[in-house]
Amino acid sequence: MSVKKELPPYICPYKGDLLAGVDEVGRGPLAGDVVAAAVILDPAEPILGLADSKKLSEKKRESLFEEICERALSFSIARATVEEIDQINILQASLLAMRRAVEQLPLQPEFVLVDGNKRPDWSYPCDTVIKGDGRVAAIAAASILAKVTRDREMLELDARYPGYGLAGHKGYPTKAHVQALEELGPSPLHRVSFAPVRKLLEDIA
Repeated sequence: MSVKKELPPYICPYKGDLLAGVDEVGRGPLAGDVVAAAVILDPAEPILGLADSKKLSEKKRESLFEEICERALSFSIARATVEEIDQINILQASLLAMRRAVEQLPLQPEFVLVDGNKRPDWSYPCDTVIKGDGRVAAIAAASILAKVTRDREMLELDARYPGYGLAGHKGYPTKAHVQALEELGPSPLHRVSFAPVRKLLEDIA
């Protein structure tokens, strides 16, 4: 049986206080915007319990969301829309959302750490960090803000577009979601460039 190797601790080349972490949520779903957040934490006010948002309970994410908003030096939440995702593809839309989040920070960073291995097109000094949401506190904080924001929005959108089960699967391609798509057809929230939605539209045509 193979043993999953842990990545080593990340050592940031920047040693100042104006360090932003940025992450996005929502690359995989068939519906909804991709949401990004950027956070500059206060080194003098560490927040305990920060971790990859996907590994935290909903209750813990909600609690940390409030704490991050109250105690961070600066934070921003941005997005790329469904229309933008379909126009420029999900990777470019994710990078666009992250760029917007950093550019909208009320307090601009001197260095940015980006989750993953791709960086947005910008002039900020930065570094990419594989699995950064589990290795860098500022990226973890950003992932929590982005996920809680997107999950809350999907709950609200479930009431506007009933029948798809958005409150449960948050737009991800579950069996129930795909079945609902086949029965109801795509809503304005659905990404027509994604294969299951595109195929359904082609079959209808």
